[in-house]
Amino acid sequence: MKKRLTAGDIIFNLFNYSFMLLLGILMFFPFVYIFSYSLSDPNTLPNGLIFFPSGFNIDSYVVALSSPAVLNGILISILRTLIGPAVMIFFTSMAAYVLTRDDLFAVKFFRRFFVFTLYISSGLIPVYLLVQSLNLTGSFWIYIVPAAVGVFNLVLIKTYIESLPKSLEDAALVDGANEFVLFWKVIFPVIKPVVAAVMLFSAVGQWNAFIDTQIYNAMNPELFPLQYVLYETLNSTTAMENSSDLVQTVTPKGLKMAITMITVLPILIIYPFLQKHFAKGLMIGSIKG
Repeated sequence: MKKRLTAGDIIFNLFNYSFMLLLGILMFFPFVYIFSYSLSDPNTLPNGLIFFPSGFNIDSYVVALSSPAVLNGILISILRTLIGPAVMIFFTSMAAYVLTRDDLFAVKFFRRFFVFTLYISSGLIPVYLLVQSLNLTGSFWIYIVPAAVGVFNLVLIKTYIESLPKSLEDAALVDGANEFVLFWKVIFPVIKPVVAAVMLFSAVGQWNAFIDTQIYNAMNPELFPLQYVLYETLNSTTAMENSSDLVQTVTPKGLKMAITMITVLPILIIYPFLQKHFAKGLMIGSIKG
């Protein structure tokens, strides 16, 4: 029997719906404004906020995509978004499997050691000195090596592996498989849901990252990812590049808006299709078992 709503329930639901609608508008409008501005003709733009493009002009995108800095930034962002998660899942998944082995020497200590790093950080200066001593500053590998083991992802994968039946491992060991074969041939194919989740989480983080560039690669323009190119463009008072014939239809603000859209669109397009895998793997890896 369906419960009849009281006046209080109706008021509460109306408040929730109104609040979420307002929150959605506040979050969605900046994107609409940036998108509309980037496609507008600066000669016909009205003053104030806009909801739809004024005229139609893609010259800002033409200038942005003809910029060597933007093209190089796209390449660096794609490389770190592909290589970073792959390296991370390789090392993190194996480390997670090892920490599930109760017969490992001092395994309880190592479990606590990894979890401890989630709460306590060594600080920026010690990390920078360590990275410098490893000769990672000024190189592409600064984007990959420090993120090779993600403790949060490790905990998710470890929890998922612990929920698997022990009979899987026992059967493989009886057949003569060693630990390496056991993990890659038996365990890893079974944990694909949580692997998909942490790889998506890592890929989004890699695509959006720019602080590591600011700290370690600020003097190496050839290693700037797209996010850092956008950061520099937004903070530049001379964002306009030489645009000869397009100079009348491209403004510094329009160029900034176009680069912003180029930066945001890949995640905006891909993420909705992968979100279900992320949510599924995250929930299973955190509460199953």
